[in-house]
Amino acid sequence: MTRFLLLLSTAYMCATSALAMGPWKGNAAPCGGDLACELGERSYHVMEPEDWDGVTPLPVLLHFHGWSRTGKHAQRSDRVGASAKRRGVLLVTPNGRGKSWNFWTAGTEDVPFADAVLADVNRRYPVDQKKVYVSGYSYGSAMAWRYVCQSGADVAALLAVAGSIDQTETCPQAPEEVRHVHGLADQVMDFPMGPGGDVTYPVALWRRAFGCDGAGAPQKDWQARSFLTFSRTSWSCAGRDVTLDLHPGGHFIPHGWIGRQLDELLGLTPSYP
Repeated sequence: MTRFLLLLSTAYMCATSALAMGPWKGNAAPCGGDLACELGERSYHVMEPEDWDGVTPLPVLLHFHGWSRTGKHAQRSDRVGASAKRRGVLLVTPNGRGKSWNFWTAGTEDVPFADAVLADVNRRYPVDQKKVYVSGYSYGSAMAWRYVCQSGADVAALLAVAGSIDQTETCPQAPEEVRHVHGLADQVMDFPMGPGGDVTYPVALWRRAFGCDGAGAPQKDWQARSFLTFSRTSWSCAGRDVTLDLHPGGHFIPHGWIGRQLDELLGLTPSYP
């Protein structure tokens, strides 16, 4: 995303003259909410946070929707959209071709598409470049992994929910931090159990990439809702952190998980929703 810095500097030069007009959007066609932002033959959705002043640089959550969904579904979700909106985060949700993603190989066209989405967002909004987060659910989570694997050098954190790429891959790039959640009873994107029943295997790729040795440090169990408890293990590896949250359930976005990660990353008091 360093390729977006020139766009950002241009945005800042224009921002002062745009104060009286509300959120700066340059010469781009208006979009937002259900009205998609067109980008060539493809599109994405964007949702501004509550009480934004139209000028202050925004943290961004780039979220890839699940299979058979669209970007609108994620924005309407309390577990994704409302969680970002309440925390001052600009939610950006690309639309996958055929309501799906091609995350299987490094050469997928969906990585440059996501790059183009972020570049377009930089043209429309003042973005806090140190707070760009990438998330996804199910197939979208696997796409989030693929994106940061190929183009994540300037991503502050990966927030992945119930989906990943092959743990034996070697990634040319990586985010600054990785947070992953998976249900032990997931039978859709099966829980990637490691050799000998190793339940930390879902983040083996990043632990290897960051040089994380050992079993990790168990953290205190936590809950966003009383009916679901998360067991957390963390690794701190040469300045990069890996966090794995496990729960006993199946294939879903857990209540409060994305909100909790944003709270911790943004230095906010953890809250629900």
